[in-house]
Amino acid sequence: MSFLKDRAFLREMLTIAIPISFQQLVNASLNMLDVLMVGQLGETSIAALGLANQVFFVFIILLFGLTSGMAIFTAQFWGKQEVGPIRKVLGMSILVSSLIALVFTLAATLMPHAILGFYTNDPEVIEIGARYLRIVGLSYIPVALATSYIATLRSIQLIKLTVVATISALIFKTTVGYLLIFGIGGFPALGVEGAAIGTASAWVLELILLITLVYTQKTPLAANPLTFFTFDLSFLTRVLRTAMPALANEMFWSLGITTYNAVYAHIGTDAIAAVNVNATIEELGFVIFMGLGNACSVMVGNRIGAGRKDEAYEIVRRVIIIGVSAAWLVGLAVISLRGVVVRLYDLSPSGENNVRMLMLMMACTLWIRMFNFSTFIGALRAGGDTRFALIMEVSSIWLIGVPAAYIGAFVLHLPVYYVYLMVISEEVAKAFVSAWRFRSRKWIHDLVNT
Repeated sequence: MSFLKDRAFLREMLTIAIPISFQQLVNASLNMLDVLMVGQLGETSIAALGLANQVFFVFIILLFGLTSGMAIFTAQFWGKQEVGPIRKVLGMSILVSSLIALVFTLAATLMPHAILGFYTNDPEVIEIGARYLRIVGLSYIPVALATSYIATLRSIQLIKLTVVATISALIFKTTVGYLLIFGIGGFPALGVEGAAIGTASAWVLELILLITLVYTQKTPLAANPLTFFTFDLSFLTRVLRTAMPALANEMFWSLGITTYNAVYAHIGTDAIAAVNVNATIEELGFVIFMGLGNACSVMVGNRIGAGRKDEAYEIVRRVIIIGVSAAWLVGLAVISLRGVVVRLYDLSPSGENNVRMLMLMMACTLWIRMFNFSTFIGALRAGGDTRFALIMEVSSIWLIGVPAAYIGAFVLHLPVYYVYLMVISEEVAKAFVSAWRFRSRKWIHDLVNT
């Protein structure tokens, strides 16, 4: 690890990684606080909130796939210091993401019961979740616009603006949620619906803050918005040819993850409640790696755009070593804090045992997920190798993960934590494939100098 003496590398990596990690830390902490507040209403409310948020999870992952696929171009154009094409790619991202958001808004507001019925047969969970979903669904289009701006700003290394906007929105969300969940200070006690109002209003605020900062700070995106949509069909086709596999990748991945949660929910309400509690801890434990992976992606894209492919490969290698080492430390911390976590929630004895065991399984396998995240986001996605990434992701999750979850839950009738461990087998398989692809260097594609 002699590269730790390379101050230029560390400075650039940390300049990108720290703001993103801090943003993720605040996000994860406040999400945990949301679940903790709703958790005071009981396991049914935790389950309802978690399952309703599966719709948002699929939606935001699709947006991530689309915007990160397009950000491959903006990062490489930034490496060439060409601003005009970056604005046009942002325009494409806004158009396509808004169409996706419209579909999800209609589904969440018009048919929430049918959607939640996919996950659970518990009528009380479905009813509470539907009330939450109808409100939050109204904020999906602002979320799509904000996500497009955030991905573009990150790719041109203007990360602080996204941090300010997102953290402000998250604090607002938690404050409003607290007041309306419990009826504090004269506000009505709306329970889960109060959490939904806080969430929906916060995402609108985030978009307003982002656009305000983009123009007041005179960033490269501070242009007449109409110029964002002046791209020609050939350029649109060129960008979509790379971005659409990334979108498809995230679609199949998110559907796989949400299928896992449907399996967990069918094991029992206490099982899905425990999974939701564990997910908040998992998100909190992953904040460091989100920063590292996204920093790696931006740095690799900039290097490829500048024609420095060997540097791009070396950056990924270094981030993998740092990330996997850190994952072991985070895993040990998670194991030691299990007792503290279960005491924070109103859980049944079986629910407490599920949380303890899930946290143990998660902590022991975190390093594998970090390795995959580094190679997938930092190398394959950033290098424009989106078609290979799509094949690898879809194959691992649908040929290994989903069948493993089904067999564990419905054939072997295992507890939820052993089903979770069986699901991790797809991450193990993916690690071997992604390591081979990374070492081959076939993932490095120069998309802007051809």
